[in-house]
Amino acid sequence: MNFALTEEQRMLQEMARKFAEKEILPTLEEDEKNHRFRPELVRKMGELGFFGCAVDEEYGGNGMGFLESVLIAEQIAKVSASWRLPFNMQNLGPAVTVNRFGTEEQKRKYIPKWVSGESLGFFAITEPNTGSDVASMSTTAVDRGDHWELNGQKMWISNAPVGDVGLVYAYTDKSKKYKGMTCFIVNLKETEGVITNAIETKMGLHCAPTGEIIFDKAKIPKDAVLGQVGEGFKICMWQLNNTRLGCAAGALGISAACVEASIKYANERMQFGRKIGSFQMVQASIAEMVAEHEAAKYLVYHAAWLKDQGLPNQLETSIAKYYASEAAVHAANEAMKIFGSYGYSTEYPVERYLRDAKSLQIVEGTSNIQKMIIAGIALGDAPNRA
Repeated sequence: MNFALTEEQRMLQEMARKFAEKEILPTLEEDEKNHRFRPELVRKMGELGFFGCAVDEEYGGNGMGFLESVLIAEQIAKVSASWRLPFNMQNLGPAVTVNRFGTEEQKRKYIPKWVSGESLGFFAITEPNTGSDVASMSTTAVDRGDHWELNGQKMWISNAPVGDVGLVYAYTDKSKKYKGMTCFIVNLKETEGVITNAIETKMGLHCAPTGEIIFDKAKIPKDAVLGQVGEGFKICMWQLNNTRLGCAAGALGISAACVEASIKYANERMQFGRKIGSFQMVQASIAEMVAEHEAAKYLVYHAAWLKDQGLPNQLETSIAKYYASEAAVHAANEAMKIFGSYGYSTEYPVERYLRDAKSLQIVEGTSNIQKMIIAGIALGDAPNRA
C-alpha cells in the first residue's frame, strides 16, 4: 500500500496553502467580525481550478479527483473553515451531482459556471421541521402543465442569501413517500415566487452565508428536473455521500490548525519557570490531538481514494466524516485548555476553531446519523454503496 502523495498533489496542497494565507487570512479577522462573504474569493478559487475535481473535463473539470478536492479543502479550512463551504456549494454538491445525473444540456448549461465560481451554488434539503429525517420534508412541487409549482420553506441552507443556481429537493407525490421525491435545478434570482432571508445568529462559520428559502407558488421550468421524477431521494443520498467528504476535509483542516497552534503556544508559554509543553498533562493533550488528527487524515484520504476508484465507499465516507468531525471538536477543546484564558479570547483563533468545529457534528448528517449508517452497513442491514 502506497500512502505517499504524488509530487503534483503536494504542489496542489502548497498552492492551496499559499492561496489561503494570501487571499483569506489578511482580512479574516475583520470578515469574521462583520460576517462578510466575499464572492470574489469564490471566483478566484474557481480560476485556480479548485472546484473542478471529480467533474468531466468537457464541462470545466480539471482532470483531478475527490482526493485532490480533499487536499485543497483541507488547506483552506486550516485557515478558515468558512471558506471550506464553497467546495460543497460549487463542486461536491451541485456540479458533481449534475455531472452524474444531469442531461447533456443541463451539464453544459450549469456545471461550467459552478466550477468557475461565476454562479454561486447551493443545495436545499433541510426544513424547519426536517433535519436528519430527510423523507419528512414538506416542500412540494406540482405539475401545472407548462411548469412546476414549488411551495415550501427550506432552512439553514448554505449560500441561500447569495446563491444563484442550485439543487432543491421537493415532493412531487407524497403518497409514494421517499419514492415520490424529486430534485430540481432552481435559479433563485430569476424565479418568481422565491424569497431568501439571511440567518446571522450562528455560533460559527461567520464568513459562510446561511439562510432560509421560501417558495410561494414559484414557477419552475419543466426541464429543471434533475434525473427522473421520483428519483430525488436516491439523488439526495448519493449527493450527501459526496458532500460528507467535503465536511471531513474541513474537519481535517480545523484539527491541523489546532495541533499547530497548540504546539507553538506550548513551546512559547512559560509557567513555573519552564515551557508549558514540558508538563505531562499538556503533552497528553497534544499527543491525543496529533494521534486523532493522523488517524482522521488516513480515514478521509482512504474514503476519497475509494471514490476515485469507483469502489463502494458509503461506509468509509461516513466513518471518515464521523471520526474527523469528532476529532476536530476534541482538538479544539484541548487547544482551548492549553491556551487557557487566551483560548477563550477572540485575540487568538482557538475560540473560532471550536465554534466552527461544532458545526461539523451537525451538517450533512449528524454524528448520530453517521453512526447509524456505519452500524447498519456493519450489521449487514444495508449494502456499502459506491
